Amino acid sequence: MNTDFFIEMLDIESTSGRERGFADFLAERMAGPGRRVETFEVETMAQDCPEGCGIPVNLMVSWGEPKVVFCTHLDTVPPYIAPSVEVMEDGDMKIKGRGSCDAKGQIFAMWEACLELERRGCTDFALLLLAGEETGSFGAKAFSAMALRAVTAGDWVVNGASSDAATGSGICCSKYGKSDRSPMPLRAVTTGDWVVIVGEPTDNHMTSASKGTKSFEVTFEGEAFHSGYPQYGRSAVEMFNDFVNALRSIVFPKDEILGDTTWNIGRLSSDNPQNILSERLSCRVYFRTTFESDEMVCNVMKNMAGPDARLRFGRSRAQDGSDMVAKEIAPWQKCMSVKAFGGDAPTVYQTLEGFPTKPVAFGSDAPQLKCFGRKILCGPGSILVAHRDDEHVMLSDLKAAAASYVRMYTLLTGN
Repeated sequence: MNTDFFIEMLDIESTSGRERGFADFLAERMAGPGRRVETFEVETMAQDCPEGCGIPVNLMVSWGEPKVVFCTHLDTVPPYIAPSVEVMEDGDMKIKGRGSCDAKGQIFAMWEACLELERRGCTDFALLLLAGEETGSFGAKAFSAMALRAVTAGDWVVNGASSDAATGSGICCSKYGKSDRSPMPLRAVTTGDWVVIVGEPTDNHMTSASKGTKSFEVTFEGEAFHSGYPQYGRSAVEMFNDFVNALRSIVFPKDEILGDTTWNIGRLSSDNPQNILSERLSCRVYFRTTFESDEMVCNVMKNMAGPDARLRFGRSRAQDGSDMVAKEIAPWQKCMSVKAFGGDAPTVYQTLEGFPTKPVAFGSDAPQLKCFGRKILCGPGSILVAHRDDEHVMLSDLKAAAASYVRMYTLLTGN
């Protein structure tokens, strides 16, 4: 394996919004005889790009008319961490740095698999690298929308193609727009013949199923007042605490395949001094849902907020102040609003005989690649070190992944 090329990849920062330079580097390095190399601007990401970084692109390298597409993403989470290599006692190499596990390791293993298939004379596969996975699968959504739109209207495509792009020997720089050709065979889109193998850190296990995601923005409107006299105001922070306790009290059903439903709170914002009750607090609540809980999560969040909330967490007391006797809408619920941002449903994936399998709890571009009839999710590295400062992948895992991708292709095509 050309580990020097992998280190070069890790040397280039490609945190979300900054992946254009990395894509351009790969497009140049991956060009060659018999290969069609195309980049497609993802204009939905244009407004969020740092100045001078260029609009992120999807990159596709095709050998003939693809039946199998290897796919992963170009971007990484911040912050950028430079690569380093540690040689182990057994001679294996631990390759560290941002993206080593998620997902430049997948790019490298897939590229090595593509080179092996090229050496064998295969001409029915492609490598698809997508922008913006870590921030909302923008590249995957744009690619799928383009492909499905092309089926119904034939209105897809290429602006500014280089003169030799059609022969497969050059780089085609494109935008999603109107034209008469697409990088994918429309027959494959309409019949579901295409298979996509999505690379993520699954320990080289094929994924049997993945959890879904649901995201909500929750806002509490309080009343600012001097913190020495809290009885005259309403603290949005206190309301938030009551909300978290209420959410913890809800029992979501356990799924036989995907296990427990989990949630996390992020983007917490309440801009108030320490001596003034919080007037407003907002946060994001992000669920990892299962087949059993996906719809329930949406209903819980929908029915928890507002004066007409159906889920009730407060309790009224008897007139003598004794035991609580009935549930009612809690004060914090009346001051709460919820905005849903959607997400992915739990997904089942194709598996192949002879490969180890397991379910995973993380998301990927796979659910958004709606233009593919069949999907496989598999790749080197462990999700337990992804997004961490000590992110790494073992060279032996990369070699095993490349061999596995070639084997998958053989089983899927019979070649």
